[in-house]
Amino acid sequence: MRVVVAAVGRPKDGALAAAIRDYETRAARYWPLDVVEVKAERAEEHAGAAVARTREGERLRDRTDTIRTRVACDVGGRSFTSEEFAAWLQQQREQATDVAFLIGGAFGLDPALVAGSTMRLSLAPWTLPHELARLVLAEQLYRAGTIVRGEPYHK
Repeated sequence: MRVVVAAVGRPKDGALAAAIRDYETRAARYWPLDVVEVKAERAEEHAGAAVARTREGERLRDRTDTIRTRVACDVGGRSFTSEEFAAWLQQQREQATDVAFLIGGAFGLDPALVAGSTMRLSLAPWTLPHELARLVLAEQLYRAGTIVRGEPYHK
């Protein structure tokens, strides 16, 4: 089992980038973790946000096309408690299923990519900036690892 975090763009804020790296490093102690960053589009260079989402979606799809379970991080998706998420992720491990979590850019995820995903996952009931969504996901991957191993962090 391999976990892939596929995100549009790189974090621009240094402190936020450091926090993301920290939690991704922590999560990698529990799950084989790959991070894939694809180029973000600038809407003003094209016909707008829809074109940017489509191009970013194609890049995410190309980088995760061999992974059977693709999870679109989307505000309208399924909500888990931390314990439920840990149990779901452990189930994927037991089934030797690779999982790719898809995080869109400033314009969100391409609707076609969302529709073609195995599952939609809500990281919060609010719309989050994509960099913050990546931090929340990385922290929850780390927390899930501690829960699965029965370590005290999650309490």
